[in-house]
Amino acid sequence: MSLPLLPAVKASEQEVRAIVDAIPHAISVYSPDGAFLYVNRAGLEFAGITMHDVVAPQFRAWLYHPDDIDRLRDERARAFSRGVPFETEQRVRRQDGEYRWVLVRHYPLRDENGQLTRWYATGEDIHERKRAEDKIRQSEQQLRQMLDLTPLHITEFGADGSRLYNNQAALDYHGMTLEEWQAADLQSLVHPQDAERLRREQPTKFASAAPYEIEARLKRGDGQYRWFLARFKPVLDGQGRVTRWYAAATDIEDRKQVEQHVHDENLALREQIDQAFMFEEIVGSSPALKTVVASIVKVAPTESTVLVTGETGTGKELIARAIHKRSRRSGHAFITVNCSAIPASLIASELFGHEKGAFTGALQQRRGRFELAHAGTIFLDEIGDLPAETQIALLRVLQEREIERVGSSRAIPVDVRVIAATNRDLEAAVASGAFRQDLYYRLNVFPIRNPPLRERVEDIPVLVEYLVERYAKKAGKSIRKIKKQTLELFQAYDWPGNVRELQNVIERAVVLCEGDLFVIDSSWLQVRGSSAPSHAGGKVTTLSAGERALIEAALGEANGRISGPSGAAAKLGIPRQTLESKMRALKIDRRAFQAR
Repeated sequence: MSLPLLPAVKASEQEVRAIVDAIPHAISVYSPDGAFLYVNRAGLEFAGITMHDVVAPQFRAWLYHPDDIDRLRDERARAFSRGVPFETEQRVRRQDGEYRWVLVRHYPLRDENGQLTRWYATGEDIHERKRAEDKIRQSEQQLRQMLDLTPLHITEFGADGSRLYNNQAALDYHGMTLEEWQAADLQSLVHPQDAERLRREQPTKFASAAPYEIEARLKRGDGQYRWFLARFKPVLDGQGRVTRWYAAATDIEDRKQVEQHVHDENLALREQIDQAFMFEEIVGSSPALKTVVASIVKVAPTESTVLVTGETGTGKELIARAIHKRSRRSGHAFITVNCSAIPASLIASELFGHEKGAFTGALQQRRGRFELAHAGTIFLDEIGDLPAETQIALLRVLQEREIERVGSSRAIPVDVRVIAATNRDLEAAVASGAFRQDLYYRLNVFPIRNPPLRERVEDIPVLVEYLVERYAKKAGKSIRKIKKQTLELFQAYDWPGNVRELQNVIERAVVLCEGDLFVIDSSWLQVRGSSAPSHAGGKVTTLSAGERALIEAALGEANGRISGPSGAAAKLGIPRQTLESKMRALKIDRRAFQAR
């Protein structure tokens, strides 16, 4: 049955060969072991040979370039043994004797049982492409030779950031070969403080496909680091995709040294400025004030808790701010809390925060002042008015350095420096049981007493000049002179409200002033108080005696009571704290006026 088919098979093969011969590309057929069986007309004409030459034993040695024979033999042997499609690039001798580059693609043919029966190969002339690649390669070599001569560090990266090339200047700087540089860890090339930043930023920068700059310290071969400015620029293909990244790095060590020098000079200058002007709100040069300033300078750089005492209006918050400004915490928050201005029921929530639903009205979680002051300073003004239960919580904060929000049992660590202030006699409050002794000792680590204005009379002219200038500028007025009698009047007055009262008087006078001469109404500085008869029935001869008489009269009417609507402070028209301060200064004991 098979014999009648032979003519048909032969006819089919002849037809296939005719078709293959008509194809303009070289096509070859090999046996499973790689021996030539057939080459189409295009392949024969290309090489100027016949099929008789193809099957000759030395055909390959004649057909291929001598430099390619060994390589092709090894590549084909490995590929034929695997039995999968493969490609080779080789130089084939043309009929005119010129060798031309050809890309050969090999395809296996198997029968129905999977047995390899033939290899088919197609050849494509790629000589012009290889010449172009050679020219590009030569150009790249010439370019790299030129780049090796430049003092800049030129680096080539792949689209994914892989290291491809570093010019000779960069390799010499690192003391590495190209292979060593490509395999080196980033930590060995860049300063550790910069390496982490580059690891974090580089993927994002490369993904953006936009030019960018970085500054980093690169490690020299001798272990020293120098600053470089590197400018990165992508190379894009026709579709806008990144194919390469190039970076040019310039040594900027000298510039950075100059910048650091200028920075250091600025720091020194700023420190000098701070020395001269940080107390610009604490104006004066009296011995009493110099003692305060010296204390601020000494305690500010430490972490000690400070207790500022002094009468109302002396500027205790200014001292706290000056301490914070000169401390290592100056770059963080300075949080103030007036303990007497917050209702006793809310002071714990204000200081330590609260959880949602901790009490009626707590609609959401809230951070307290201590959390807000983390890493900074908290100023607790009027600390003497702190309720007893809050004193306990504050003591725990000072001891454990952690807080608990109202409504929570979770401890929250806080790093806060505490500066407290009061115009009350805390020692007397401790003696009477109104203030915890252990808390007092915790707060009174470094006490600073802010003197009242009457103890620094010599500072009054400077203060007046400073405040007049400030309020005149604020009011848009030009006041150039201060009446001598006004200064004398200021210095003769006792200033029960201290600097705050002085500020108020000057601001009012500036508002009323119409010319360039600063004057005040002398009636403003007369003691104003109750018209109650004095216990000291004699004639008043001094200001302090007059004050004593008025205070004792008011205490007598109030039965020794100080605060409240019917208290002595209200009768005299002054704050309770001011009255208590004056009573301490005049050594007046209110118990002597209490009804028995």
